[in-house]
Amino acid sequence: MPLERGNNMEQTFGYVRVSTREQHEDRQMIAMREFGIPRKRIVIEKMSGKDFNRPLYRGLLQKLKPGDVLVVKSIDRLGRDYGEIIEQWRHITKEIGAAIVVIDMPLLDTRNKERDLTAALISDIVLQLLSYVAEQERIFNHQRQAEGIAAAKARGVRFGREARERPAMFESIQNLWRCGEISAREAGRLLDISHTTFLRWIKEK
Repeated sequence: MPLERGNNMEQTFGYVRVSTREQHEDRQMIAMREFGIPRKRIVIEKMSGKDFNRPLYRGLLQKLKPGDVLVVKSIDRLGRDYGEIIEQWRHITKEIGAAIVVIDMPLLDTRNKERDLTAALISDIVLQLLSYVAEQERIFNHQRQAEGIAAAKARGVRFGREARERPAMFESIQNLWRCGEISAREAGRLLDISHTTFLRWIKEK
């Protein structure tokens, strides 16, 4: 559904994001309706939040005008990368001149904050703190995953594709290749493997 602007100068838009097509956006949509945003001004994107190269999000930014309001349910729906969240926040609020509201965090509401420097400062501090925590959690998750894989390997667990067993005629084909009777490509063809696999098997012996 294309995003629509109303006739009024300033509009409120909602951005809903789930990471995969299997996840549901119901809770976010309920929050948007309770906030009073009509469906025609809500963008639903099913894409990872690892970066901001998302087509629907980019399209939404192009429609934002000074005085508009962008609403997200939580800060992680906007994105997951600490540095990029801060940059997007600055771009929307400073360069575009729109406001941002994070429903789950009332302190992150930049509407009319220009007249209240203390509120603006608190909003910036909370944003940076939350973004930092989200980034650290992402780093810790990767670290725990890497440690789990290392521990599994130490126990003898093997990851990836299981090594293919060499055909019975491998030794004979290898001898022909070593004598220069056939090329690596021909050896691979005879063994029904790629020539790079054949050469790798030679090195692994």
